[in-house]
Amino acid sequence: MLRSKIVIAMMGSLTLALGVSGGVRAESTQEIDVSVSDSLQKFTDANPAHGELVRKAAGILVFPRITKAGAGIGGEHGDGALLKGGVISQYYGLSSASVGLTLGAGQRTEILLFMTREALAKFEASKGYNLGVDAQVAVVSKGVGGNYDSESLKKPILGFVFDEKGLIGDISLKGSKIKKIKRDA
Repeated sequence: MLRSKIVIAMMGSLTLALGVSGGVRAESTQEIDVSVSDSLQKFTDANPAHGELVRKAAGILVFPRITKAGAGIGGEHGDGALLKGGVISQYYGLSSASVGLTLGAGQRTEILLFMTREALAKFEASKGYNLGVDAQVAVVSKGVGGNYDSESLKKPILGFVFDEKGLIGDISLKGSKIKKIKRDA
């Protein structure tokens, strides 16, 4: 009896994880464009220093809504866009799966600032970019209003996680895979 309850719980967790990582409704380019613009505005309004970083960045990758859920087995997914010179140049999807410590469900916004042309070129040339493997991202602040230290600002890629909603026992950029996506309007 206990064994069947464990199997049922594991199947439910797997179903939830697969639903989050692959079954989330794909957004149209118009929806992504609006969400990206709103998220970037919220980011720059929250801290005057953010605006300066955005102006200096060679590229800005914005994931307005990343949804993560799981109970032991988890997954996450979000659609976003890369901006160069203030214009969207490409759409991307972020996803990951995990086994172990994930518990709960939540959403967050992530912004990656590519502070050097080299870091941006490496990202754009990749067929699938693994955060934490292909690039060491300096997670500068959790929350848009936070301050950061000068050592973090020396990194080629700066990451910001904010606008968290829900309860999730694991927030990490490591292990997330980013791939180019094509979207119909």
